[in-house]
Amino acid sequence: MLSIFDPVRGMGLGPVLLRMVFAFIAGMIVGLERSYQNKPAGFRTHILVCLGACIASMTGLYLYTVLKVPADPSRIGTQVITGLGFIGAGTIVVTHKRQVSGLTTAAGMWTCGIIGLAVGAGFFEGAIIACVLVLMAETVMNGVRSRIIAAPSFDLAVSYSARTDLDKVLRYCKDQKIRITGLQIFSNTHEEGTLYSAIIGLRPPTETDPDELAKTIESMDGIVSCSRT
Repeated sequence: MLSIFDPVRGMGLGPVLLRMVFAFIAGMIVGLERSYQNKPAGFRTHILVCLGACIASMTGLYLYTVLKVPADPSRIGTQVITGLGFIGAGTIVVTHKRQVSGLTTAAGMWTCGIIGLAVGAGFFEGAIIACVLVLMAETVMNGVRSRIIAAPSFDLAVSYSARTDLDKVLRYCKDQKIRITGLQIFSNTHEEGTLYSAIIGLRPPTETDPDELAKTIESMDGIVSCSRT
């Protein structure tokens, strides 16, 4: 541990004020990047989370060290970590393309709260290191992520005459190592019989032409039509 922080690890007015200011700055640093990316939880939200976690941590220490209450000083901090999960869940959404958005923001808020707990407990070294690493994860690693090219997912609308015909389509996709991400089946009964249709969500392992795949599936026996939605 760094000895330069020893004078501010106590519970006097000066150390408490310094910890609150430290938590304010740490939350702002982590949240500024989220605000720049126009995410739901910006720097103000991160500041409040970090400050709240900091005062919660200090409250537990105050009850135990100053008021001599026979209680576990970490109990409040444990509840803070649990509560942060509910706050972070509000930033996670599923888009109309069935893609999950907001996970990084939720994880950043959760980590920001723990940084606040560390500051409130006087663990300045860990808080500083965590703050720097979180900022690197949200900036430097974001550039690395953008270089990772993943094959896009897409949906195919398939119409077929018998229920067993869909099994051939799904089996073909699995043989081609294409991941099936969703499946919706419909049926339409008319005078000539029943026509079945399905919306299949697919994610290929490599770049795949959806139109070519649709033509291949359409050529199978029992398949009436197949097209990209």
